[in-house]
Amino acid sequence: MSFFNSDIVRSEMEEIIKLQEIIYENVFKFPFMFLEDKKNHINVLQNLLEKQKVLYTRLSLSEDPEAKIMKENIIQSTIEMGLPKNVDMNTLFNKMSEIVELMKSQIGET
Repeated sequence: MSFFNSDIVRSEMEEIIKLQEIIYENVFKFPFMFLEDKKNHINVLQNLLEKQKVLYTRLSLSEDPEAKIMKENIIQSTIEMGLPKNVDMNTLFNKMSEIVELMKSQIGET
């Protein structure tokens, strides 16, 4: 079975897309949000990050050629955003998680 034919993978990818849309829709509104809305936004961001991390791990473990291509596309995207070529994606995900935790602490949500 192809990596992308898995019901679990397809469902997770659909969820990631929905969460990304929510984040993109509200990212510039964040400074002006009420506290509860900020908490919700950060929780969505944290959920998105965890799902992306799991998907990346699945891609890394898969032998499916399409999964390998998607993994390489993700790496290429990070390079295009300005990150060095040798950045470990798990380190990147961990740093992003630290930033989310910092955001939570700054609004009093620990």
